[in-house]
Amino acid sequence: MNRGFWDKLKKPIIVLAPMANVTDAAFRHMIAQHGRPDVTWTEFVSADGLASVGRDKLLVDFWYEENQRPIVAQIFGANPENIYKAAQLVKELKFDGLDINMGCPDRAVLKQGAGGATIKNPKLAQEVIQAAKEGSGLPVSVKTRLGVNKMQWEEWLPFLADQDLAAITVHLRTVKELSLVPAHWELMPQIVKLIDHKALVLGNGDVLTLTDAEQKVRDTGADGVMIGRGIFGNPWMFNREHPIEQIPITQRLEAMIEHTKLFEEKFSHLKIGGKRFEVMKKHYKSYVNGFDGAKELRMKLMEAETAAQVEQMVREFLSLTKV
Repeated sequence: MNRGFWDKLKKPIIVLAPMANVTDAAFRHMIAQHGRPDVTWTEFVSADGLASVGRDKLLVDFWYEENQRPIVAQIFGANPENIYKAAQLVKELKFDGLDINMGCPDRAVLKQGAGGATIKNPKLAQEVIQAAKEGSGLPVSVKTRLGVNKMQWEEWLPFLADQDLAAITVHLRTVKELSLVPAHWELMPQIVKLIDHKALVLGNGDVLTLTDAEQKVRDTGADGVMIGRGIFGNPWMFNREHPIEQIPITQRLEAMIEHTKLFEEKFSHLKIGGKRFEVMKKHYKSYVNGFDGAKELRMKLMEAETAAQVEQMVREFLSLTKV
């Protein structure tokens, strides 16, 4: 099959995970600026919402810039007709690829029969994948898990491999396990054999550094790794020349200020699709960490309501402290 941009990537393929209210347009801008991944994902977006009259509110999650390519739009849903409509929109927006979330453990998503619930319904999964292909004309990939309440990967993953997908990303836990247990990386060599080159195979779960990602590819035979939680407070995650360990604390704090200003600039003025300032605060715990006075500064930042306040707090801290 023609996998589009996927065929041009060098291995190991290290990619950015889609995370709601984390990998938004502001943070993706920061990552592209400081160390771009091999492939960038958007946040995941409801296909039902994109097919509705209220879709404008969701289009904010699909904002991207040219330096983020190749970029993949991720959608979820259990209605093939709406998947088709959302896929058409993804094509119109000139994304490089389309990914279907078949692993999300969120209860509201599961209740729709979407996300991780799709694992229980291969017939629907097949219809959804087909609708995505026909609607987009793009390389289609799937992000999934090892099962729902129990391990089902030995049946589920070969089924996915037969759907003529460009890539399959496996979060190495079941839906029920959430992120409460260590990812089952020991299963990846068997998964790679099962999929048998019918699609590229990426592993996901508990990978916090680029070095660890590359080692896991060597150890398991996977084609690549998707990194999620490791990117918090670390726009240098994918930078091989300047990892975060080499970045001075002052530079990390300056990046945090820049990230906050970008967030406010992109989202605060929107009447629809705006994101609340509190969304930024989940990043501060990671940006402000590992130096004297970090805890006190973090506590102050949690009270901030604007980018100007964040900058003032950081400037005051730096004027009083040597880091």
